[in-house]
Amino acid sequence: MAQTQAELNEMKGRKLGRVLTKLGHATRERIHEALAIQKTRKVPIGQLLVELGYCTPPQINEGLAAQAGLGYMDLSAFELPADVKDVLPAQTVQAYQCVPVSYNPTSKRLKVAIKDANAYVAVDDLRRLMGFNVEAVVAEAGQVDALIKKHYSKGESITDVVSALAGDTKLKELAQRGGIGDKSIDLDAMTDAMEDNKVIKLLNLVLMQAIKDRASDIHFEPFEEEFKMRYRIDGVLYEMHPPPKELAGAITSRIKVMAKLDIAERRMPQDGRVELTVGGGPVDLRVSVLPTMHGESVVMRVLDRSNVQLALDRIGMREDDLATFRRLINKPNGIVLVTGPTGSGKTTSLYAALAELNDIETKILTAEDPVEYDIDGLCQVQVNNEVELTFAKALRSFLRQDPDVILVGEIRDLETAEIAVQASLTGHLVLSTLHTNDAPSSIIRLVDLGVEPFLLTATLEGVVAQRLARTICPKCKQAYTPTEEELMELSLRPDDVVGKQFYRGAGCTNCYSSGYRGRMAIFEIMGVDDHMRELIMNKQSTNQLRSYSRKRGMRTLRECGLLAIYEGQTTIDEIVRETIAED
Repeated sequence: MAQTQAELNEMKGRKLGRVLTKLGHATRERIHEALAIQKTRKVPIGQLLVELGYCTPPQINEGLAAQAGLGYMDLSAFELPADVKDVLPAQTVQAYQCVPVSYNPTSKRLKVAIKDANAYVAVDDLRRLMGFNVEAVVAEAGQVDALIKKHYSKGESITDVVSALAGDTKLKELAQRGGIGDKSIDLDAMTDAMEDNKVIKLLNLVLMQAIKDRASDIHFEPFEEEFKMRYRIDGVLYEMHPPPKELAGAITSRIKVMAKLDIAERRMPQDGRVELTVGGGPVDLRVSVLPTMHGESVVMRVLDRSNVQLALDRIGMREDDLATFRRLINKPNGIVLVTGPTGSGKTTSLYAALAELNDIETKILTAEDPVEYDIDGLCQVQVNNEVELTFAKALRSFLRQDPDVILVGEIRDLETAEIAVQASLTGHLVLSTLHTNDAPSSIIRLVDLGVEPFLLTATLEGVVAQRLARTICPKCKQAYTPTEEELMELSLRPDDVVGKQFYRGAGCTNCYSSGYRGRMAIFEIMGVDDHMRELIMNKQSTNQLRSYSRKRGMRTLRECGLLAIYEGQTTIDEIVRETIAED
């Protein structure tokens, strides 16, 4: 018999034995007998009651559900109505391992069956993602699996949902009343459009597909004649099937609601965040909204915290480079820089370094814009220019917080550079990033900012330049012989590559016919010794600094890339695209 909410509230948080007694599934005598046995056997009381034959597994599950304040539902004879089935896309059902069992479109009240009481996080995510008023009930795992297999084994595609949207005249009228492309906006019409189940379903489907395909960014872009959806995988943008242009406002507004942004504000940029738990792992979506000529452009950065490689030996450094980098970050003071363009993995490398330094004896402070990953043991500060909390101001305050290691997200100006130098001179290790093409040119960049060469020589310990190159898809990898033109792009002659094997991807469904799957980092690590300090003091050119570093054994980005090509990890095209030719 189903329990009322009042009865569930009364049982919530009680001991399982008391709950089972209340539900009529066990007597007090049998509970006490199980508790006496539990003193000698450290097993859950529910398991003991099943072993003793006093309760069935479904009765224990019902008790655990009631203990969490949730109802229980027997789905053995349940038939899923078609209108309820279509409320959630197959990808969402499979990601959260839950099935919808009833839905009221007027109140947007959705009841979902979950496998156990600990899966309640799905309820919060469905509320955020789809805007439903969600109620969860617990059902037997086998019954939930059977319904998922029966009704959701064939996933609904984005194309299917877009086709349904294109034929919905009611949505078109709502979107047009919402003031798409006009300066006016009918908030009621826009709210109705963004709360339409088909719009919610499409957006949810796009997010799930992007997370499943390991996309780093999802783009929603309004143009004069169309509304594009694209996502970036391994650094390359792929286009999805575009939805009808008149629904741009509804989709954008839905995203803004999820990110807790102002849907009425369409003239100013806005930034927000959506936190989800997909497939048991935490996923953050960083949302950026930008007003353009034809509407608002939205980019969602996908930060899959369960996937980030926060270990130095897992970021792809070669053994000799890893040993050099470890020596740099274990120095008691000085500045270590990681340099490269946006999206080259600098933050991941720095987080990996901090993860290695993060112990009970080390105080680590970070100033970031934004804080991408929340890491235990680090005091992380979000830079906020609106309240004038700049990198420089945060860094100045750090010096009064007794730190051992300081991470500055980026050295953008002379003030930040000078305080970083001051911090390293007073006995702190400072890690930061710069935007330069390679390691030696970061010296000239700091001098251009206004840092005195004598201060650089006193503080700089090393510079790491890095890039991300796509790796060949293992499913369609094949050997081939490169043309002379291809070799010339790497300044190689056929005689230079005798006995070397080259590979590329033919293109398959695993890699979306691109021939690539995943990315690897390539590194250039430049240490600073006494002779290098003399060269810096004498304001020698970047080429002279590079030449000296190579004589000392520095492997350039291009050379690191060539090794990856010879090992069959990546292609000539990728290394030519990601690295500059050497003089």
